[in-house]
Amino acid sequence: MSSIEIIASILGVANIILLVRRSIWNYPFGIVMVSLYGYVFFEARLFSDALLQVFFFTVQIYGWWVWYHARDDAGLVKVERMSTRARLVWIGVIAAATIAEGWYLATYTTDSAPWMDANTTAMSVVAQYLLSIRKIENWILWIVTDMVQIGLYYWKGLYPTTGLYVLFLVLSVVGLYEWQRERRAHPVGAPA
Repeated sequence: MSSIEIIASILGVANIILLVRRSIWNYPFGIVMVSLYGYVFFEARLFSDALLQVFFFTVQIYGWWVWYHARDDAGLVKVERMSTRARLVWIGVIAAATIAEGWYLATYTTDSAPWMDANTTAMSVVAQYLLSIRKIENWILWIVTDMVQIGLYYWKGLYPTTGLYVLFLVLSVVGLYEWQRERRAHPVGAPA
């Protein structure tokens, strides 16, 4: 357990609470959190998770821009649902990315959990993108991803991060509920 991991965990809690509340101010916390976690995961030899933080950093900036332009009169982001077709496409993307990256990690790296690392990476990439474009389904992916990552991080001895992901799991359930409630109260167009 390092002080960097603890700080990243604290920033992660602030980030997710603000996401659940649909506040654009989640992004500064998220940017610093993913920067610190890049180091933590690299040190733990979870290379896919470490590389994932680079993606998260970029998508945090993109999401900040998208959310800035999609706020309601109260300054909160408007949320949307995906079409069934879009859901199926993203499930296919996750499966293909898991197979390709899992094979690569198992064959060419010393990644300590290549298939699990690849799967959580694929789900996280899709969930983060869906979050940045304000799709409610992002929370379902985060719930599944968090459950897998809790076991992975516990196994790797990353106890503050394990605790953070337990909290992320709870907050993802709350986020799903809150965003669905908001969508029912203020529908925005047809699913995309």
